[in-house]
Amino acid sequence: MVPIPIIIDCDPGIDDTIALLTAFVSPELDILGITPVCGNQPLERTVRNALQVCELGGRTDIPVYAGCFRPMLREPIYGQFHGKSGLGNTNLPEPTKTAEPISAVDFLIETLSAAALSGRRITICCLGPMTNLAIALRMKPQIAKGVERIVMMGGAYREPGNRTMTSEFNMLADPHAAHVVFSSGIPLVALALDATHQVMLKPEHVAQFASVSGRISETLAELMAFWDRNDVRRYGSRGGPLHDPLVIAYLLAPHLFQTERARVFVEHESELCMGQTVADWYGKSGLEPNADIVTKVDAEGIIQFFLDRLSRYAEKVVA
Repeated sequence: MVPIPIIIDCDPGIDDTIALLTAFVSPELDILGITPVCGNQPLERTVRNALQVCELGGRTDIPVYAGCFRPMLREPIYGQFHGKSGLGNTNLPEPTKTAEPISAVDFLIETLSAAALSGRRITICCLGPMTNLAIALRMKPQIAKGVERIVMMGGAYREPGNRTMTSEFNMLADPHAAHVVFSSGIPLVALALDATHQVMLKPEHVAQFASVSGRISETLAELMAFWDRNDVRRYGSRGGPLHDPLVIAYLLAPHLFQTERARVFVEHESELCMGQTVADWYGKSGLEPNADIVTKVDAEGIIQFFLDRLSRYAEKVVA
């Protein structure tokens, strides 16, 4: 089996951390780089968090490239559920390495340009605001030929927003970047709140993960416990939605997901609805679909998937 070459664009973030730790123990994935962006926390913090997660996961071999320190046109906003550091109250190990000397945007341009020439196209996993990729596409549109597809977490269609009445955080944090990416013509899979709210990480799941995850069990349990929103009215149960990890799950277990094709528009002008994602489910716009939107998730299967993957930390130290 030839591993899937991927780049993980993220803003760690508790749920980003779970996604990264899962990817680290998945030999089906060839992680070419991690590209933190301003999002859940300012860039300096998301870069440090990414380096700390690499340290925790035993994957200091993966290069980290610092991305954009602010959105394309708007002022930064930051996450509300990740604590002051972005990693709850958990202390991760100090990083033994630093970020690479070139920027995330330069890395994306160089890597995707080479992929376009070689024919070994790369999957981009977008777990945060899509500023890095949008800037790279603006600087060199030809790099789109080096992308196999984008699998991203963001947006809200039939679900209400989680940051405003209409908008999900990643889209609101940089709606202009999202507009650029959705308009790029690159094949795109969208995991919006419609999908992620179907998979709740409940207190009983936290205990299960702690019991199987070996050397990272204490850290993982602390992160997951902090993620509990304790908002039964909104979510129907205790726990927190498993947002970003579903991107990695989709790559590795697509049979657990159902999708529907639609044209997606991102509002980037109206302050009332800034960052809203609108899906043309029935072809009213007359435009071709530009995304496969995940509409249904096998929640039980997803929990079992992550239990299996994260239990690998109990089996051996990741090389």
